Amino acid sequence: MTRRWFITGGTPGGFGMAFAEAALEAGDRVVLTARRPAELREWAQGYGGRVHVVELDVTDAAQIHAAVDAAHQRFGGIDVLVNNAGRGWYGSIEGMADAQVRAMFELNFFAVLAVTRAVLPEMRRRGNGWIVNMSSVAGLTGVAGFGYYSATKAAVEAVTEVLREEVAPLGINVLAVEPGAFRTQAYAGFAEEPVTEAVSDYRPLLESVRAVMVEQDGHQPGDPRRGARAVIAAMAQQPPPHRLVLGGAGFDDVIATFEKTLADLRANETLSRGADFTPQQ
Repeated sequence: MTRRWFITGGTPGGFGMAFAEAALEAGDRVVLTARRPAELREWAQGYGGRVHVVELDVTDAAQIHAAVDAAHQRFGGIDVLVNNAGRGWYGSIEGMADAQVRAMFELNFFAVLAVTRAVLPEMRRRGNGWIVNMSSVAGLTGVAGFGYYSATKAAVEAVTEVLREEVAPLGINVLAVEPGAFRTQAYAGFAEEPVTEAVSDYRPLLESVRAVMVEQDGHQPGDPRRGARAVIAAMAQQPPPHRLVLGGAGFDDVIATFEKTLADLRANETLSRGADFTPQQ
């Protein structure tokens, strides 16, 4: 069955384009949104009428509803929503400016909610659909220097878990995807962006973080195309997974984090259970 995709965060070489190409390879139709749609128009021409590029800043509510309406008018509905748009800033928990923190939550979390809530009514009426939320390994493990980015993705993880339960009886599937280091343009800006940390005690940490990002740019092990195809393969499984970590190193990091967390919880089981009222009470 031909599916109709709505994918946010379209940029050349990024996950949004990788998802679009994987869907188009499968014979599906795609609405790919972008803040700078001109960058994608030449690419889109190669697919004829099966792809429609729409301008969208996901932090703008009016643009969200206009883009969803455009998808309905062009293809008659949305079968798969991929919430891919997002960005990571780095800085310390203590020192990052409030404006940056709030901007990151607006883009990485609140925009995901806004797009999802704009798409869900039609999926509910139809009784089927897929929502794929692009999270990050950082949302499961936390990454020093990227504390607030990790927090936005952890919030996406929590909302995705609850949303899955709420919409499953309505025929809608929900998947969280956690990429590790993938060869997109996400690291490209670090070379041009000097550390602007407000608290000098954290500057050595953040200089180190920046150096790693600059060094890894263009050498990340993850292939966005293979990652997108893995997500489509996961969606076809019965039952589909609740989450999919992408990349070998990311998978190892998540497993190690979960095992440490489980060991820590079990080590304090007596204290945890001791917080209940006693049977006599």
